[in-house]
Amino acid sequence: MSNEGKKVKTHYRGTLEDGTQFDSSYDRGEPLAFTCGAGQMIAGFDAAVKDMQVGEKKTVHIPADQAYGEHRDDLVITFPASQVPNISDINVGDKVMLSGPMGQPIPATVTAVGEPGVTVDANHELAGKPLVFDIELVEVED
Repeated sequence: MSNEGKKVKTHYRGTLEDGTQFDSSYDRGEPLAFTCGAGQMIAGFDAAVKDMQVGEKKTVHIPADQAYGEHRDDLVITFPASQVPNISDINVGDKVMLSGPMGQPIPATVTAVGEPGVTVDANHELAGKPLVFDIELVEVED
C-alpha cells in the first residue's frame, strides 16, 4: 500500500558516504512529519518512504540529483570589493542572504574575501553530494 499523499512520521539519520552525519531526527527526539509525495522532502527520501510499512527500517543511498541537486557553478558569484559595504567585517564561512530576481531571500555562504571582492556560493551545502539515510517509518495517518 502506498503512503503517497498521506501524512507520515519518520525517524532518520542522514550521513555523507564517508559516514559523516549531517542530520538526525533521533538527536532531536521527535520524528519528522511530512506529507509523502507532496514535494516537502528531497525526491529520493520521498521515494524511499512511499512503500514502507510502519515499523520498517531501511538504508537508502540517494544520488545528488535526487537529493539537493548537482553543484552549479552559476550559483557561485563574486561581487567586486567596491560594491560590498563593510567588507572588512566579512569572513569566509559567513552566511549571508542575497535577493533573488523577485526579491526572495537566497541563503549563501562566503567562500572567499580578497582583492577581487567577495565570493559567495548559493548552492545548498549538500549540493553535489550523494547522501545516505537510515529511515524508520514511525506512523502513517490516513
